[in-house]
Amino acid sequence: MIAGVVTACATNPVTGGKDIVLMSEDEEIALGRANDPKIRAQYGVYDDSALQAYVQRVGEQLATHSHRPGLVYRFTVLDSPEVNAFALPGGYIYITRGILAYLNSEAELAAVLGHEVGHVTARHAVRQYTAATAASIGANILSAVVPELGSQAGQQLMNVIGNALLSGYGRDHELESDRLGAEYLARTGFDPHAMIGVVGVLKNQEEFEKQRAKEEGREPRVYHGVFATHPSNDRRLQEVVAEADKFKTAAAVRTARADYLRYLDKLTFGESARQGIGRGAEFYHRDLNFALRFPAGWRVENTPQAVLASSPDQAASMQLRMEDLNRRLSPREYMQQRLKLTNLMDEAPLEGSALPAHTAVVRLNTPFGPRDTRVIVVYHENRAFTFYGATRAADALGRVDPLFLATARSLHPLTAAERRLAEGLHIRVVTARAGRHVRRARKKIAARRRGRIGPAAAQRSLPGRRARDGRDD
Repeated sequence: MIAGVVTACATNPVTGGKDIVLMSEDEEIALGRANDPKIRAQYGVYDDSALQAYVQRVGEQLATHSHRPGLVYRFTVLDSPEVNAFALPGGYIYITRGILAYLNSEAELAAVLGHEVGHVTARHAVRQYTAATAASIGANILSAVVPELGSQAGQQLMNVIGNALLSGYGRDHELESDRLGAEYLARTGFDPHAMIGVVGVLKNQEEFEKQRAKEEGREPRVYHGVFATHPSNDRRLQEVVAEADKFKTAAAVRTARADYLRYLDKLTFGESARQGIGRGAEFYHRDLNFALRFPAGWRVENTPQAVLASSPDQAASMQLRMEDLNRRLSPREYMQQRLKLTNLMDEAPLEGSALPAHTAVVRLNTPFGPRDTRVIVVYHENRAFTFYGATRAADALGRVDPLFLATARSLHPLTAAERRLAEGLHIRVVTARAGRHVRRARKKIAARRRGRIGPAAAQRSLPGRRARDGRDD
């Protein structure tokens, strides 16, 4: 039945065989073009034109030797601390600055980019789209033929079958992309075994991220291409990378470590000043000129839409949103007219706030369900900062409410010291000299952070390091 509906065939650019697909190359390119602005808006593009040009140049070298050299490939560095890289159909490839921080050479950068080019050349997204659509078509046809499958239980069964079909492609597609990436590395003059090296780096990072996520009570954010086993024990990965040796164009292969490290120097590490910096319970935002303190021990997550905070036991949560003011409303009027909140309870100006602020309790839908929610609006520099605080237990607001109010009350303009903290962290590449010890340098940097020595002394402790206005790099 499915074969009667799915009739579009196309030549696989990698194997030369025929694939059943439901998307032409023009449609594939259009899909990537339509979603590219969304990716850029969600993550932001890293503001370093030299680094962007460098990544584009390395990526184009690989794409030239790929199975689809006729595509125009666009490589973009995203302003995100996540360790990730991914591709949209049609040649749109993204790599985060977060993953760049863990790579050590141009060859390793090329390995990540080559892996993503492999996803594009093998049309993995198109093939998965076809498989998902086929599973959906099969479910609809079977539901018509077998009425029992129209029930909720039958639909769940078909969902399980469809998900199993798609998840079965996961490892094969990733392994194929590693094989293609290694081939493109070899054809471009890089060492194809850099693919194994970079997977090892990312596997170590994944283990660290899983441990950190467990401690913070959240889901880990890991790179999609890392297998469950370590690459040194992954026989299939070793085999597909070894196959690429036959594509080497010269006896000598390059890694270009020094070139890569030159671009890595001064790279933003962790959260960026443009998006806001969290340091423990403190949160600083350079461009919006504010700082505040969340309750001690709470987990804070900065997203493009809001700053989220949750208690250690996940029994209470806060959300902070910001909006530019376009009308001269009081905080109370903003709450009523802009947020459209009615039936305000326990409302009053926020006592103890140095900024104009109003607060009330309102019945809202929260992640915990309908709850009495503490809402606080604080004005700062023609912007409205809105805090929402809710609790898992319906009767627990009174116990946590002082923490919600104290957090909103703490919002204030950045001080001179906080402005330096709001600049965030940056990677500095230092060339070691004989007789210099990393341990001693680390101690001096730590002492500087604690304010025990001045920036000038800390700068002198690292050979070749240039001063950066006393920032905590």
